[in-house]
Amino acid sequence: MSPAAPTGQRFKGWLDVLRPNEVVSPTAMQIVVVVQVAMALVIWWTSPWAVLPKPNEVFTAMGRLWMQEGLGQELITSFFMNVEALLITAVISLGLAYLSVLPAVRPIVGAIAKGRFLGLSGLTFIFTLVVGGGHPLKISLLVFGMTVFFVTSMASVVASIPKSAFDHARTLRLTEWQAVWDVVILGTSDQAIEVFRQNAAIGWMMLTMVEGISRSEGGVGALLLNQNKHFHLAEVFAIQLLILTVGLLQDFAIGIGKRLLCPWAHITLERI
Repeated sequence: MSPAAPTGQRFKGWLDVLRPNEVVSPTAMQIVVVVQVAMALVIWWTSPWAVLPKPNEVFTAMGRLWMQEGLGQELITSFFMNVEALLITAVISLGLAYLSVLPAVRPIVGAIAKGRFLGLSGLTFIFTLVVGGGHPLKISLLVFGMTVFFVTSMASVVASIPKSAFDHARTLRLTEWQAVWDVVILGTSDQAIEVFRQNAAIGWMMLTMVEGISRSEGGVGALLLNQNKHFHLAEVFAIQLLILTVGLLQDFAIGIGKRLLCPWAHITLERI
């Protein structure tokens, strides 16, 4: 084979990343990601907008916030509040989604799913009257904001279970509730974790608004609003970057948990 052939093949391989539905190697994808991140940093650093803080200003602001403004403690406060709301959301949403196999529960699940069109600003007063202020108010707002989307996604997963799966369970002489356990709960466990993973990010997205409503416990949301109020853009970018980093680590951890708990979900057709 001539020396030009391997070069041509490598060039064709790089062009595969620009073709739809092409399968590329993990190494090629890693290089693509590194190149895109580098390009984003160059564009950020050379940005002509004077109001946009440079990367060095952002990291300097992050160090100052961490050492002088208690950013680490505020992050811990927000993280555990977010985890608490997420666990409550998972219990409520999964329970409602699994019970949607009952015809009497389906209208309730449908009504809750429609709640995703409601704005939380108009519901804050109602939640305040019901649960009071402070920590319970923030948890209730986070739970509501995540539950309406979690229920929508998970109810769709349950509704998409083929009838043949239940018929197969009946041939094994399982009762209807045993079929629900085997087909609905165990059979969709990998998809439930994926829905949990997708909706976990909503809590961080809502954090600023919720912690801005009640600032008694602090949190990165309250700190972010304070910095934004005084137009400290470097500090605002630093807090946003930290929230993004923690969110990505959380998403990665949930993905690892899914691989450990549901390894069959990652078996490809080629391995079968």
